[in-house]
Amino acid sequence: MSAITFRRAVLALRAAGLVFLLSAMGLSQEPKKAYVGSMVCKTCHPDVWRNFYKNPHFRSIAIGTAKPEDTGCEGCHGPGGRHVEAHGGKASIIAFSELTPKQTMNTCLRCHSETLARANIRRSPHTLNDISCTQCHSVHKPTTPKFLLARVQPELCYQCHSNVRGDFSMPYKHRVNEGFMVCSDCHNPHGTFAPTWRMAARPPLVAQALANEEPCLKCHTDKRGPFAFEHPPVRVEGCEMCHFPHGSTNSRLLRRPVVFTVCLECHNGAGTFGRSGTGEPMLSPAHNMADPRYQNCTNCHVRIHGSNSDPLFLR
Repeated sequence: MSAITFRRAVLALRAAGLVFLLSAMGLSQEPKKAYVGSMVCKTCHPDVWRNFYKNPHFRSIAIGTAKPEDTGCEGCHGPGGRHVEAHGGKASIIAFSELTPKQTMNTCLRCHSETLARANIRRSPHTLNDISCTQCHSVHKPTTPKFLLARVQPELCYQCHSNVRGDFSMPYKHRVNEGFMVCSDCHNPHGTFAPTWRMAARPPLVAQALANEEPCLKCHTDKRGPFAFEHPPVRVEGCEMCHFPHGSTNSRLLRRPVVFTVCLECHNGAGTFGRSGTGEPMLSPAHNMADPRYQNCTNCHVRIHGSNSDPLFLR
């Protein structure tokens, strides 16, 4: 090999090494991400921009100090430089209609991961069943300004949970259809921590109240306790041991039409269950279940959820 050929080979190796080094350091001659600002988007998307000032996401523009990658349209859709140069098109921008549910969630969580309310979103039933954020939320055309929902609660939830719609049409139910409350008053659609009631079996996205209590206690505060004499099912199994949470054909949302039949599910003399594994006491012979006087147990056991005065919940 001649000296000239050897020198050329050395120079070629050096050039190749320099290119590799620049590429590894991210300094190769690739075009930089070009952020153009949300005002540029207004030219082609006037329908979105017209009402965007009412949107909670407009705050990033209003404060004026957010980084370009966290501001306005480009905060979610990425840098718009290539999109402008290409005169539009989904290939040159982050288009949520083209993203997978996981990609959509990761994009939203760049900002919406700051609270414990969404701490369990990656293992929630909605996420595990490929329900993406944009299936429930509509950022640009929300039906309800609060939470930017695509439809009004509970109609939004009824799209998938059609069986629950029938529950709220029962004679006795929580007044969800009447607008007195909404599904998210009791449920956290973004996932929940493992509860302490019902032997830690996870109810469907049921949110916790104070001290990891059932959400029922947010309204039914007189049942909270703590009581000197606890009724074990209330603490161990939870409210749904005796009540249907959504709706029932029975008064007080009970699981059975007559009160004593609910009580007899436990107080039947069986010795293989209960708080101490010894069963629950059988009713005394004085309680004639055929006599209507004894068929409504709570006529006497008035503090059935717990008492500070009587171990039999008589007062």
